Amino acid sequence: MDKAIFAAGCFWGVEAAFRAVPGVLGTTVGYTGGSFPNPTYHDVCTGRTGHAEAVEVEFDPARVTYPELLRVFWESHDPTTLNRQGPDVGTQYRSAIFFRDPEQQAAALASKQQLERSGAHRRPIVTEIVPASAFYRAEEYHQQYLEKRGQASCRIP
Repeated sequence: MDKAIFAAGCFWGVEAAFRAVPGVLGTTVGYTGGSFPNPTYHDVCTGRTGHAEAVEVEFDPARVTYPELLRVFWESHDPTTLNRQGPDVGTQYRSAIFFRDPEQQAAALASKQQLERSGAHRRPIVTEIVPASAFYRAEEYHQQYLEKRGQASCRIP
């Protein structure tokens, strides 16, 4: 088993996208990339903790590869909007890949370069690729939020 951490706006929709991938064994939504220890949702929403809403993905590399998870990440949000996804605005909604080892770093950088060269986006990709830091599990009501409500994805107007 292996783990990957991605931030792509509100963690509810990102979590739902990864939970649908065969080979993903589990997901946890939480906060990472900040300097404030043990943040709560309310702390992170202030935008002063430096954390991003993120999803930790546990996966079986024999069934789904890290590059395949990167594809899901790129397809599940707009990586060209700085600190924003849809109506959600703030550094906590930034696009980021938090790599856990040099192999994940290399794969993330290569996938970003490939996407930039593809011309799929007219604006520059602003996704951060940074080392993983402490990951703090979000409150229980955030875990599998959409699934608990019978929704498959976030509805962004």
